Amino acid sequence: MTTFVLVPGMCHGGWCFEQLTEQLRAHGHNVYPLTLTGLGERSHLLRTGVNLDIHVQDVAGVLVSENIRNAVLVGHSYGGMVITGAADRNPDRVDSLVYLDAVVPGHGDSCWSLVSDQERQWYLDVVETGDAVRPLPFFDPRATPHPLASVLQPLQLATDLTHIRRNVYVYAAGWKGQSPFTPLYQRLREDPAWTTHALDAEHNLMRDAPHDLLKILREIGEPS
Repeated sequence: MTTFVLVPGMCHGGWCFEQLTEQLRAHGHNVYPLTLTGLGERSHLLRTGVNLDIHVQDVAGVLVSENIRNAVLVGHSYGGMVITGAADRNPDRVDSLVYLDAVVPGHGDSCWSLVSDQERQWYLDVVETGDAVRPLPFFDPRATPHPLASVLQPLQLATDLTHIRRNVYVYAAGWKGQSPFTPLYQRLREDPAWTTHALDAEHNLMRDAPHDLLKILREIGEPS
């Protein structure tokens, strides 16, 4: 039995992992689908001042309060920032990291610095208060504005993350147009420290390739 902590991308909540959560639990795993502060059912919390540190603490809080050890942290898109920070701050509680078509930051990187100019243009389309990024028109109706500060704040790392047993990248190869993650995937697939997968799906892998994703995660949960 493995414990998975699932972290969504921008504007999304734990609801985006609903099918994956059910499937993993049906196979006997513990699963915690998170909604980050200021989003989804937590959107009533003040967005101003909600930054990357707070989102990292959201994950750390679950690891500590639930006394989770050997967690597999799974981050989609922006969630790659969050799981990296959480693994750095909780080295005794995190076993593996899984990036689902996500950013993979190093020390001093922000989501803003790692994405394409097209993505940055989206970030600048903020709500009237100027504190949050609007959901894109094709997002699920449950999507909510995303705290802007969280994508601008650089990630500060205190460790080199060598304690992580497995680093896994799952690339969505079915983007309509150029994927902003292609150069990253091409680099990581040549790195022996990483295991990479390419799925014929669009960016929302949880929706478009649920069975392939389930298989990958179940394999990660097995002892090496």
